[in-house]
Amino acid sequence: MVSGHSDHSGRRAASTKIVISGGFGAGKTTFVGAVSEIVPLRTEALVTNASAGVDGLEATPMKTTTTVAMDFGRISLGEDLVLYLFGTPGQRRFWFMWDDLVRGAIGAIVLVDVRRLADSFAAVDFFEARNLPFLVAVNEFDGAPRHALAAVRTALALPDHVPVMAVDARSRESAKAALIAVTEYALSRLTPAG
Repeated sequence: MVSGHSDHSGRRAASTKIVISGGFGAGKTTFVGAVSEIVPLRTEALVTNASAGVDGLEATPMKTTTTVAMDFGRISLGEDLVLYLFGTPGQRRFWFMWDDLVRGAIGAIVLVDVRRLADSFAAVDFFEARNLPFLVAVNEFDGAPRHALAAVRTALALPDHVPVMAVDARSRESAKAALIAVTEYALSRLTPAG
């Protein structure tokens, strides 16, 4: 999905869609909010007792809200490219929305919390099955153990061509670097070698 978008000077800028995905509580809403140049659309609801036994809240006991549809933001990379960001909900009961959210996307970022690495497999499998270029971004939470990126790649059984990087979802610059990386990776996958 690359389309035209006029900036203030009247020039046409390309626009495209990137999906931010990952497990419950991996930092998707924080990532979109940190990097968006507009006030992000958030579809968060309070976590209630009804979530007990349905959503895996044990690893995130302080989490009081959860995304129930999507997050949306926008960032301009230079004067010629606008990225529209769509954050997926992380809980299994909302996965039915993922197909609609990825329609037209050129790539995706899978945010990973190494304390709950198993929560990342569903997103990795989803994008691999759809042949959508993605990168894995290890969100470096305060107090979380640090692992070599090669070890995370091995643990997730990622092919060598899938980029893996560390990010801080709270940092605009870190999130922006991940968006640039996935955009470059997606474009390289579209351009035939030779």
